[in-house]
Amino acid sequence: MKLTPVAAPDHEEVLRVEDPSVGLVGFIAIHSTALGPAAGGLRMRPYASEAEAIEDVLRLSRGMTFKNAAAGLPLGGGKAVIIGNPAVEKPTGLLEIFGLAIQTLTGRYWTAEDMGMTPDDMALVAHGTRFVAGRVDGAYASGDPSPVTARGIFNAIRVTARHRFGSADLEGRRVAVQGVGHVGLHLCALLSDAGADLIVADSDAAAAEAAKAAFGAEVVAPEAILAAEADILAPCAVGAVLNETTIPRLRVSAVAGGANNQLASAADGKRLQMRGILYAPDFVANAGGIINVATEILKVRDRDRFVAKGLAAAEETLDRIFTRAAEAGVSPNEVAEEIVAHRIAEKAA
Repeated sequence: MKLTPVAAPDHEEVLRVEDPSVGLVGFIAIHSTALGPAAGGLRMRPYASEAEAIEDVLRLSRGMTFKNAAAGLPLGGGKAVIIGNPAVEKPTGLLEIFGLAIQTLTGRYWTAEDMGMTPDDMALVAHGTRFVAGRVDGAYASGDPSPVTARGIFNAIRVTARHRFGSADLEGRRVAVQGVGHVGLHLCALLSDAGADLIVADSDAAAAEAAKAAFGAEVVAPEAILAAEADILAPCAVGAVLNETTIPRLRVSAVAGGANNQLASAADGKRLQMRGILYAPDFVANAGGIINVATEILKVRDRDRFVAKGLAAAEETLDRIFTRAAEAGVSPNEVAEEIVAHRIAEKAA
């Protein structure tokens, strides 16, 4: 295994991880440990290049700093990525070796399950490091975070609906869900139970058809979901889907979803505001997963109480963000980033 530092001026540390014996190339990024050890998931994707993987891990790790701070957790922001197709490219030893790379950071970074990973994968990573959460067994095991992530997004959608439409009731509301993987499918179940009408899309056609069979969802092509006519758009796939090209095409009144880094740039928050589309900052809306994982990292004994309290606090934070944004005439994302910056500054003082 070879570890090589990668220059990233706004990050504390970034490492390139390579081991040709198992075809491993990946990256670990620590954005900030100002509030505590950096925490953020490990994802595996068939990135087109190392440059694309680096861009993703840097954006994701910064997002985790914001997410953990917004949730009031004593954790900083970090992330890890492995280049490869998770369906076919997990040779024996790859995840264990990546765990050894994490171990070299001696607790400055904790990993957990993210896109392309499962709780079983986390058990393999744990062979190389003790700084891993999201496992299915152990004294403080938190398991698959997807259901809790989905619950937090569902709560955020209801808060968003109340501010945008005057009622949190989702009966008869049309919700377009982009991505129906682990989190998206759980979210669809909650939305369906609440009486929402679903429009879904996924790059995996079978996943979209499963949502159709289970919830009567309308299926559209992946390239059409962002232009679908609905009340609320819930991005639950990759990031940067809200940008200067896609925002003019949106036919929704609000956006609240689970994908990380939904805005391609800070200017896109203002673009949504100018179009009258209410945006729930993703690092607040999708905090449920890290709240769940934090119970394992922080060795919380009463997990259910901790998670319930954390989800309620996230709802209150989002409600406060929307109220302050409306009063100040600014985008919710701007207010959310101000709240995070204030919490980090308070810790540093």
